[in-house]
Formats: sequence, structure tokens, C-alpha cells
Amino acid sequence: MPITLESLPVELVTAILEELDLASLIVVSYLSRRLHSIASDRSLNPWRAPIQRNIRSGVYEDCLKHLSVRTTVPRQNWIDVLSLAQPRFLLFDATLPNMKEPDWCECFKRRFLPGWQKWKRDMGWRETFKKLLFRVWHRSMITCTADESWTKYIVLNKNGSANELEATSRNYNPLSIFNDMKLQSNLAHLETHIRLVVQLADVRILALGVLNNPRGAFTINHNARAFLHPPGIEMASDEHNDGDSSASAVGKSKSGYPYERLTHPVPAPSHAAYPFHTPGGEDKRWLVSGNLEEEGHQWVGGLMLTAQITSPQTSMPWGDGPFLQDLDLVVGFGRSQYASFTWADLDCIAPWMKDLITRRIDGPGLG
Repeated sequence: MPITLESLPVELVTAILEELDLASLIVVSYLSRRLHSIASDRSLNPWRAPIQRNIRSGVYEDCLKHLSVRTTVPRQNWIDVLSLAQPRFLLFDATLPNMKEPDWCECFKRRFLPGWQKWKRDMGWRETFKKLLFRVWHRSMITCTADESWTKYIVLNKNGSANELEATSRNYNPLSIFNDMKLQSNLAHLETHIRLVVQLADVRILALGVLNNPRGAFTINHNARAFLHPPGIEMASDEHNDGDSSASAVGKSKSGYPYERLTHPVPAPSHAAYPFHTPGGEDKRWLVSGNLEEEGHQWVGGLMLTAQITSPQTSMPWGDGPFLQDLDLVVGFGRSQYASFTWADLDCIAPWMKDLITRRIDGPGLG
């Protein structure tokens, strides 16, 4: 019996369609009634794979701009696009779909930090999403800080407590702030180390701290290590895998805490498995050897956490230092704009820290 398209199971046809680029899939979806039915099926959804490839590559096919007007494309795909696509593309190139308020709420929570919900006020979720998206794009292009005069950040102290502090946005420089912290803690003679914790659609969370080989345990910041390396999670065995990190990255937890992958907000593909390790080379939290950091050092003093607004220039290497590590994260083009990082954001990014922080203090001091 000859094999025909009608005789193939829908799962196999879907797998074939998923290998096409978007332009080809649009054409194929109109070739027959069966192909049209498979392409329009929400449960099969052959559009998700090529859309994800576009988002991961950062180079979008022209047909993605107006994909929302095609009835064969299930609306659920646009939640993925709105969650991770570049702000400029969504604001000025794409035709946005007509979605219900709960869908726009889901898009907002998957893209932005929870602390940014303060901007919603009495607006709908669609209007809030578009307003925040424009604000992020605007601040990534120029140094305007009119919308947020004060930038908040969090410091994890060595005694187990944590402070939510703020500084004027116009002159906000986390490196200068942390240098003052080092001076107050008698650590000014030690080098500042900066780690990229997780990359999101529009911001990346940075941690500034000091690594040293202390003589005693008094200056060791155990919460700093717990934040960067969640207790019980090990690095994935396929560390140098260059494949699809969102599919291959796995993590192991030996502690009793029920770790789950971060979904609200959803991480960028480079950190798709967060808080577990994501193979591919951009997850720089795992520069460790056993219970120690590189060269046998430990985190001492306070650890500063801040949210940096990213742009296309942010991903370009700067200087001769290691890429996506230390000064490369804060010095250079596209690295001067920051947004507030609050308690709500900390609880979202690192929920296991709720049980480890002994006291939360709003403002400076010991509470």
C-alpha cells in the first residue's frame, strides 16, 4: 500500500511541520484541508518550534511581524512571543494580537519582575504591558530616569539579615555603591567580583560581592553562596553542551526544598533551566569547586543584588576580562541603566531565600 499524506499519523505530520521555517509553514498550512486542520490545532501546535527558534536566534523572519492576523496560528503562541521577543520588534514592527485580559496578565507576569506591578494602578493589563514595554525600551536607549527617580536594590548581609536600600536613579552606579560598602566593611583592598544570576527578557540580575580566603568564619556570608548556588543543586553533567538549553538542561537537588524552574518571569534561553544550571556557557554562577568558589575562596561581607536593563549592546563583550563576568557586566555600552530590585523580586527569583534570611530591613541599619 503506498504511503500518502492522509495515511500518516497527525503526530508525525506535526513533527515534520515543526522542522519548517515560518514562511514555509504558512504556505504548507494552506495546501490541503488536513494540513490546515493540523496547523490550526491548539493541542498539536506545530508553530511553537519555529517561533521559539526565531526568539532564541534574535533574528526574526519577516512573516513573524504579522503572524497574529492568521487564523491558523493558535493565540497561545503569542504569549511566548510577547514574553521574550525584543521590545523594539513588539513596539514598532509586530502586529499585536487581540487577546483577553487574563492572557495579557499572563504575558505581563512572564516578562516583567513582580515588583513592576506597581505601575498598573487603574489600567488594564494590555495597556500596562505596552506602557512598561515602551518604558523599558526608552530607558535602554537613553539615560532618562523621569519615571523612576529612585532605584532600589537589596544587600544580603553576612549576619543573615538583608536590607532593601535605594539610591537616586540619575547617578545610580552599583559599582560605586558597592565600593562604599567595602570601605565600611574594611574590604576596600579586595577585588570586587560580579556574577550574572539570571537573564530575563529586559533585565538581568547581577550580584556584586567579594571573594577571599578568610582566616575565620566571622566574615563569611553563607547567604551569598546560597543565593548564587541553591543548596542541594549541582551543575548539569553536560556542562559544555551547545544544544537547546531549554530542552537539555537538567538539575539535581539533594536538599528537601522543592525547586522548580522559573516561569514567572520566564528566563531567557541562556538561563532557561534557572535555578538549575543551564548548559551553553552563559550560566556563570557555577565557578565553584566543592564548597568553595574559584581558587578556594569564599564570599565575605555583603552581597549586593541589582537589576540591570539590557539592550542589544549589552551582550557585546567589553574589555579584555572574562565575558559575562566581573567588570564586563557593568562597564561598557548598554550597561548603565538599572531598574529597582525589591523584596517581591527577590522572593520570585530566589524563593528558597525566604527561610534563610533572618530579618528583612527596609532602609539602612540593623532594623
